[in-house]
Amino acid sequence: MADQSAPQDGAAKAWSGRFSEPVSDLVKRYTASVFFDNRMAAQDIRGSLAHARMLARQGIIGAQDLADIERGMAQIAGEIERVEFAWNLDDEDVHLNIEKRLTALVGDAGKRLHTGRSRNDQVATDIRLWLRDAIDTVLGLIREFQLAVLDLAEHHAATPLPGFTHLQVAQPVTFGHHLMAYFEMTRRDAERFADCRTRVNRLPLGSAALAGTTFPIDREFVAAQLGFDEVCFNSLDAVSDRDFAIEFCAASALLMTHLSRLSEELILWMSPRVGFIDLADRFCTGSS
Repeated sequence: MADQSAPQDGAAKAWSGRFSEPVSDLVKRYTASVFFDNRMAAQDIRGSLAHARMLARQGIIGAQDLADIERGMAQIAGEIERVEFAWNLDDEDVHLNIEKRLTALVGDAGKRLHTGRSRNDQVATDIRLWLRDAIDTVLGLIREFQLAVLDLAEHHAATPLPGFTHLQVAQPVTFGHHLMAYFEMTRRDAERFADCRTRVNRLPLGSAALAGTTFPIDREFVAAQLGFDEVCFNSLDAVSDRDFAIEFCAASALLMTHLSRLSEELILWMSPRVGFIDLADRFCTGSS
């Protein structure tokens, strides 16, 4: 099964067996992702630990290997948190950087961690974990925003405000009623993120490179360990699907459109010709 064993020691790439000369530095810089995908380090470690516990539970690796992997990963997580971890361009991405450091710390146990998986299903899992965390953070922030809007709208439920069409005074409303329009917009935003989360929260790990693995793995156990609702059912789709990421981007774009709309209204409302509100200088900048 392709790409299911750990890379060999030394400077050679994991895939470099058939190449006759080293990769140029220009190509390394162009193809490496480590300096932006290292933001997924915590998710990569979580996924690897769940995978290791499953391998031990299935008897594929020994208890001592698992203990060594857990010890090594704890040290790596600490190094990353303290900004002491040395990210290496030659190791291409977050996954190989962490795996190489783990192997340096715990030896062959680090190599055996990659049994029954590929970077293909590993990166797909990391992205889903990262996006799930991001969605949960965004939903929390939306909730905080809505509570602030509700509080302000209740306070100004009877404060008159002209309603405009194309910057022309149209009908009277209240400031509270106007604010609640943004509550409704962000309620739809929250619904979109929650709906996206249901498709994000499916486990691709266990699909290996693209066709599964012959090792007797337990994908449902890993899914439960990582809090996934279910596993991805087709291995080819599991390693190639990024629909959920596009959905996240679309939901984010709509949320930012609504927040941009509010920001523009605040700019209009505090302009000298309108003067509905006053913003403290600490929240303002110059026009350029």
